[in-house]
Amino acid sequence: MTKVRNYLQHVLNPLHIYCRLRSCGLDTKTALRISTVFERFFYRPSWLSKNIDN
Repeated sequence: MTKVRNYLQHVLNPLHIYCRLRSCGLDTKTALRISTVFERFFYRPSWLSKNIDN
């Protein structure tokens, strides 16, 4: 389970999402807005943002 959580933390990291959006061709401002909204409403409130060592 730890491997799955670590993978999801990496792939769903807001910075990772921003980089993937930029590599898909979105402009900087749009990619930043999307990754910021994702971080505020999905990433922070979820278990993905917590670093649990179990």
